Amino acid sequence: MRPLSKVALATAFALSLGLGSAEAATEIEMFFPVPVEGKLAKEMQNLMERFNAAHPEIRAKAVYTGTYDETNLKTHAAIKAGRPPAAVIMSANFVLEYQIGDEIEALDPLVEADGKTADEFMNRFWPALHGNARFAGKIWAVPFHNSTPLLYYNTDHFKEVGLDPAKPPKTWAEWADAAKKLTKRDGDKTVRWGLMLPSNYDYLGWIMTALDMSNGGQYYNTEYGGEVYYDQPSMRGALTFVDNLVHRDKVMPEGVTDGKVVSTAFFAGEASMVSLSTGSLSFIRENMKQGYAVAFVPANIRNGVAIGGASLMMPKGLTAEQKKASWTLINWLTSPEISGHWSRFTGYFAPNKAAYELPEMKKFLSENPDAEVAVDQLAYARSWFATYSTVAVRKALEDEVQAVLSGKKKPLEALKAAQAKAEEIMSPYVAATAMNLPK
Repeated sequence: MRPLSKVALATAFALSLGLGSAEAATEIEMFFPVPVEGKLAKEMQNLMERFNAAHPEIRAKAVYTGTYDETNLKTHAAIKAGRPPAAVIMSANFVLEYQIGDEIEALDPLVEADGKTADEFMNRFWPALHGNARFAGKIWAVPFHNSTPLLYYNTDHFKEVGLDPAKPPKTWAEWADAAKKLTKRDGDKTVRWGLMLPSNYDYLGWIMTALDMSNGGQYYNTEYGGEVYYDQPSMRGALTFVDNLVHRDKVMPEGVTDGKVVSTAFFAGEASMVSLSTGSLSFIRENMKQGYAVAFVPANIRNGVAIGGASLMMPKGLTAEQKKASWTLINWLTSPEISGHWSRFTGYFAPNKAAYELPEMKKFLSENPDAEVAVDQLAYARSWFATYSTVAVRKALEDEVQAVLSGKKKPLEALKAAQAKAEEIMSPYVAATAMNLPK
């Protein structure tokens, strides 16, 4: 009998240990955006390394896909091409259009397989987040990182003009009055703006949502993806308020101002108050050299802001193994420990309420009261604007608001045009649903 070769012996030994029968790790991809400034992309890669080390049966790869809008386009394209990612960190208000298009998995069966009811699963997250994740009777997404707009203000500038930094403006009237006092001019040139608001696409729609809500408005039908309320008193008042700040009071710059320009002006002392995302907290904390503080977005009728940020969703077209791996990743990323870590690193608040019970989170909030303000404002937050063809419907408003900011249109004219354009965009969905009447 011939002796076994060294290779054969090694193979036999491996098989005897069960190593030769080990299955290869399930490989999955996750699309993710970086919508705000900072080191988010690098940290996401670090998280993937931690996940893979803790789950050797899975090999997850994070693929950077640009802004929220770019991530949306790339995800639709990947699904259509039959090569969907296993998970996507998707702008929370885009989830509805994936549900309408039958492009994502309802997560209820996975929740039930874990021995939880839908209510038990969702109640782990802040109530304000439920509307963009659970609708049409099912769970379609899991909140991952979320934000609201905040008012950031330069406390040194406040002291300089006799305003109390401990008493930021709470109403629109106080906001406008403070902006007038803070604005500085040298002849015809404005050297310091009292207030700056981002007015680039996506950011602008979000800011206008917040102003509309704080003026008592609803902005869109939260139960149906085919109705928006642009040409209504609450939005007319919000846009007129902004128009007056720009063209009457001259405390805000005319034209379209990118969010990055707003934050740069704040750092340089060229803007005393700005409204930016809670997701910018860490970036501002690291770069602001003068004294600053944060506060709620001022109210006119009520306190109210829209939820921003992203949720994790699972596209259709996955294998059973990929679906299982995706669900493992989604639950790991939204655990108290990981969502808490991500919150501290980025500035986004953690959607999982249990994160705030962890000792490290309590310590962080005590040392960074600006982050606690963001959490406190959640009591007044509502679902984020979501419709059929969300981006196009949102852009119908943004185009018109930008025209007002540039001095090309008046608010009433602009909002009538925005309403008409939005209704035209949504008309196929409306015809197929609300107007699809029995013959």
